[in-house]
Amino acid sequence: MASITLFVGSVYGNAENLAEQIQTHLNAQGHEVEIAEPATLEHVKSAEHALFVSSTTGQGDIPDNLYPLFLQMQAQMPMLTNKSVGVVALGDRSYGDTYCGAGRQIDALVQQLNANLIQPRLDVDAGEYFEPWEVVEPWLTKWIAGL
Repeated sequence: MASITLFVGSVYGNAENLAEQIQTHLNAQGHEVEIAEPATLEHVKSAEHALFVSSTTGQGDIPDNLYPLFLQMQAQMPMLTNKSVGVVALGDRSYGDTYCGAGRQIDALVQQLNANLIQPRLDVDAGEYFEPWEVVEPWLTKWIAGL
């Protein structure tokens, strides 16, 4: 079974609730899942597999609780070669160009750090899915199968 570290960017708790659902679901399947709180660069470096779950705030920005880690990753460039990474981006399509902006930034950074992306980033539109789990669960099943 896999060891997975979840990195969560949340403003109002939706991404945090989703991360807890993911953790419960994967733990029930026998995987070891940790939510990194507060997320540090050491968590990234020591993670066997990493899953980023982030909402978007402001003008496509990364939430305050995940932003310091993002900046550290940009500055120190810890290569993620041979590390399986996934990105789930929460947003609202009605915001146009900033839709899922945080997830897009995270996705671009982990690709730059040479992460092994098993599944393409999942963008979840709050206008279409009030409860993101219904679209995340099938994506997560494919992501886990690729580990």
